[in-house]
Amino acid sequence: MARRDEPDDDLSVHELIDGPTEVISADDLAAVRAVGRRHDVSVEETHDLSGYATEDLSAHTARGGRARVELSRMPAPGALYRRALRDAVPVIGRSRRADVAPEVELAVAGVTVDRAHLAEYDRVCGFRLSDTLPATYPHVRGFPLALRLMTGPDFPIALAGVVHVGNRITVHRPVLADETLDFVTYAENLRPHERGRQVDVVLVGSVGGEEVWRGVSTYLGKGLAGGGGRRDPGERPAPPAATAHWRVTPRFGTDYARVSGDHNPIHTSRLAARLFGFPRPIAHGMWSKARCLAALESRLPEAYTVEVAFKLPVPLPTTVAFSATPGWDFALHDARTGRPHLVGAVR
Repeated sequence: MARRDEPDDDLSVHELIDGPTEVISADDLAAVRAVGRRHDVSVEETHDLSGYATEDLSAHTARGGRARVELSRMPAPGALYRRALRDAVPVIGRSRRADVAPEVELAVAGVTVDRAHLAEYDRVCGFRLSDTLPATYPHVRGFPLALRLMTGPDFPIALAGVVHVGNRITVHRPVLADETLDFVTYAENLRPHERGRQVDVVLVGSVGGEEVWRGVSTYLGKGLAGGGGRRDPGERPAPPAATAHWRVTPRFGTDYARVSGDHNPIHTSRLAARLFGFPRPIAHGMWSKARCLAALESRLPEAYTVEVAFKLPVPLPTTVAFSATPGWDFALHDARTGRPHLVGAVR
């Protein structure tokens, strides 16, 4: 018998990953190659990732050491996740062994905010309705662009099974819901880790040429060349006193997937979660960060940086304990065991 806080039916991977499957045409590719040495090249967005292979970018003049590709619209993430899952299949999947971060940046201009979508995001994450965007909302609007980069053929870490270990967001000034955003994303700082390799994916939001928002997500790809042995975690300190307790049900996984576009099935499907080593679905890390910021939003300054480290996954369902200090440090722990899920700070 299903628990009251669990969905009645387990959504399948096919139901959760949806999107168009159009491919780049030969004429489009020929047009890109014919552009030659322009600084910026507009490429009609498609879901055939071979359209961004290195040989197709070689005709673009590098800017700041990276080639720049401008997409005409924000990618739809569904087909990108399907490609990532296919890459995870032995034999037919694509090996990720690049030794450097991809020397390309992707850009989309003219991204607007749908008020109904913003209201739904606020509801799912616990923010109050406002004309100012929550600090985590531009991440959601620009995430499909970053996902496009991460599913490209020269990205060094396979998306399937990747672990989101940290996120830093800088809000330079309040961003209003009626402002139009331009996004650019790129990867940098590929480095070894004792459990594999880490890379930073940078997403920058600008208004009228002014950078107003910047996010840096750190991802860990397990099982690749790394160094060191198993860490000794030592004695875990006692968790701070809780200021709030939240019941996190599986519905938060499906609701956040729909509102964020992050349809990684480990957050929404028991079957997919088990395939990747989790006994049940886990909450999105960026939902956890957003929920913590929502608890602090009445005290946040107009400009700040908020950084979090994601610790142990939040299994669904569970009850978590939120704590915050006057010095702007905050944390999320398992309410029963005290095991850490997230630690963060606002500066």
